[in-house]
Amino acid sequence: MDYQLVKAFHIIAIIAWMVGLLYLPRLFVYHSLVDVGSVRSQTFKLMERRLLKGIMNPAMITSWLLGLYLLHLNPSMLQEYWMMAKIFFVVLMTYFHMKFSGIRRGFEADEVPKSDKYYRYWNEAPTLTMIAIVILAVVEPF
Repeated sequence: MDYQLVKAFHIIAIIAWMVGLLYLPRLFVYHSLVDVGSVRSQTFKLMERRLLKGIMNPAMITSWLLGLYLLHLNPSMLQEYWMMAKIFFVVLMTYFHMKFSGIRRGFEADEVPKSDKYYRYWNEAPTLTMIAIVILAVVEPF
């Protein structure tokens, strides 16, 4: 397959993954404000589960597979410091994904949630990581 086409699909997968990483913690904010076991809580559980399993998980897996394939096609990129930094931030994004998956399981089990402020902080982490990744990929600063 053409390198540029693989790269395009990689970017599309990253966009889908980022949408989920930005939206899921926002759902947590609103979910934390409703009564445990309420109809609204059940609705949030459904939304969170579908977002994670239907969009985020496939997008993350596709992002990783296509990213690794791109590195396989162009292994010299691994010698670039900006790429090593980018990979670090992608691993950090994967950590956020796993963290959010654990939070979702807590909501699913009707565990008493933390404050909405706690989830608002988590809502910012993927944004900062995304900014770093885009700057590294576009500017290639080092």
